[in-house]
Amino acid sequence: MNILFVAPYTPSPIRVRPYQFIRHLARRGHTITLVCVADNEAALAELRTICRRVVAVPTRTGDHVLAYIRALPTRLPLQAAHCLTPAMITAVTREIQSGDHDVIHIEHLRAAEIGLAALHQSGGGLPVVLDAVDSISLLFERTFRRSSSLSGRLRALIDLARTRHYEATYPHRFAAVVVTSPEDRWALMTLNQTLSHPGHNPLVVAPNGVDLEYFQPHTGPRHPASLVFTGKMSYHANEAAARYLVEAIMPRVWAVRPEVTVTLAGAEPGAHIRAYAHDPRITVTGAVPDLRPYLTQATIAVAPIRYGVGVQNKVLEAMATATPVITARQATVALSVQPGHDLIVADDAAEFAQAILNLLADPERRDRLGQAGRMYVERHHHWQQSVTCLESVYRAVTTPVYTH
Repeated sequence: MNILFVAPYTPSPIRVRPYQFIRHLARRGHTITLVCVADNEAALAELRTICRRVVAVPTRTGDHVLAYIRALPTRLPLQAAHCLTPAMITAVTREIQSGDHDVIHIEHLRAAEIGLAALHQSGGGLPVVLDAVDSISLLFERTFRRSSSLSGRLRALIDLARTRHYEATYPHRFAAVVVTSPEDRWALMTLNQTLSHPGHNPLVVAPNGVDLEYFQPHTGPRHPASLVFTGKMSYHANEAAARYLVEAIMPRVWAVRPEVTVTLAGAEPGAHIRAYAHDPRITVTGAVPDLRPYLTQATIAVAPIRYGVGVQNKVLEAMATATPVITARQATVALSVQPGHDLIVADDAAEFAQAILNLLADPERRDRLGQAGRMYVERHHHWQQSVTCLESVYRAVTTPVYTH
């Protein structure tokens, strides 16, 4: 199948979902043309070896600002306007007009309007599948309710109503919509039924996977009494989790075990997070080329997520390396895990700290949790399973329906 894949960023090991979709679809013999924002030259070089063609569109900060300004007087979500630039629309329109494609894959709300605008300009005719990934309005709702950042809550509030109304129209505007979890599917279905005329096009769950060949179990020695939290630190939910870990959980741990260390591993930490590195017990890495050493050398991986939606890749990747995981309940909503067997769930700072102390003192339980976590992701989160689901969606929307 010839697939036109449109993304609002460069798919990469950091933007893991579209990256793995493209890799696995290409391995299965599909021909992929990628149109994306140019923001990662190293990843683009790899993608050019995988795709038939890569059209990387440069954008500047000013382009995003202008797109936001144009969207403000309308009902268009600011997220959907993020990279809604003439250059992106033109690039996608040219590809549609080439006639070389069987289906259009739109990645994320941020690219949704680009694909629809290009399809309109080209006269339509191709089925469009939206990988919404998550329900962004559900994320905004939780951000507004739970974020400790006033600016983050304000941004969420500004876009919440717009995003709800936009997401409610998905089943009318796209041939099919794909999400990462049943919770996100439920959220989008509820919006469609309450804020729009119920649509009949499918909403399908294709869970995030983990690269099980890349993230392998580790059997060597680990640093004693060490914790790791991974994620892009400029993402507001990750920053909130890191602050919660350092400021609310760790003082309780250090009161009993002052030697415990914490590593915050991930790109783009803000000034508040970077300042934690003044404490010799805390390491703030910034961007790293490979997360695996940080996962495999840690005693425990922690994910004290305060709010979020979808599948938390940080949890899956830690489990894949057989690193025992302690996480907030929010991070397990989209998973089929058995708490206490596959990982440990903690609901507040005191419970989280006690879980850390208990697990640090119990190496046999750490081993059992690590092995169970690896077995869980092998059963439920292989990328091949998700891509098989995606292929079935493509086939469904491209198969002619005959009526008599």
